[in-house]
Amino acid sequence: MKLQRTWFAIAWAWSLVPYGKAVPVARPNEAQEVEATAKSKKYFHEPGTDDILGHYDQRFFHGVVDYEEKGNTQYHMIRAYLSTFQDLGLETWIAHGTLLGWWWNGETLPWDWDIDTQVSAVTLDYMGEYLNRTTHRYTSPEHSVSREYLLDINPAFVERERGDGYNIIDARWIDVRNGLYIDITGLTETHPDVQPGIWSCKNYHRYRTGDLYPLRNSMFEGVPAKIPYAYDSILTEEYRAEALVSTDFNGHRWDPTTKEWVSL
Repeated sequence: MKLQRTWFAIAWAWSLVPYGKAVPVARPNEAQEVEATAKSKKYFHEPGTDDILGHYDQRFFHGVVDYEEKGNTQYHMIRAYLSTFQDLGLETWIAHGTLLGWWWNGETLPWDWDIDTQVSAVTLDYMGEYLNRTTHRYTSPEHSVSREYLLDINPAFVERERGDGYNIIDARWIDVRNGLYIDITGLTETHPDVQPGIWSCKNYHRYRTGDLYPLRNSMFEGVPAKIPYAYDSILTEEYRAEALVSTDFNGHRWDPTTKEWVSL
């Protein structure tokens, strides 16, 4: 679809320019043009672009939650996601900062607003055909928490190249109470003719088949989870070796006794 360019009215002061004089033509503000382009092309929208507002789905955003609520939301959200995918027989594994949290103590990093998972192209195709915009009810084991999540598949998931970059996220698992979500990205052997065995997402993360498979069985936030086979080399390549040993980060300090990140 061709983008319809938005033009703004000429200011009232310019209407007073005498006849015969050149009248300046109002031009759209560049930032507003960028925003209009994003709105027309991008499927998922957020209420802002910073590290906090950029991690809410606009449709369910009612305001920024506090530190405790964020942690509680993420805890139940990833448990619900992993349990639901296991029940549905869908292969998925944790990735990026979420995998780094697993490395430390099998939990989400408390400062991280991002939860990331990955799926294969085969799983993504199945999700797009049979599970798009389905809602899933979750009840905690002790029955004290009951929540609903939306599994929303980006229609652009069928395009496996980055393109203009507006749709690099293929799907989301969204807490409909507050808009916090899990990003789901598909990995595809994009160019098997010239790069066989190289799997990539639309954000230029690339993996060899042996980096991913066979997936390892583990636990994350108290539920069964899968992790990439070569998790250590994946983390070192993405975050450098310091991320696996540094005990002070982003206003938190690692407590080796409790094996928890403590807010300073």
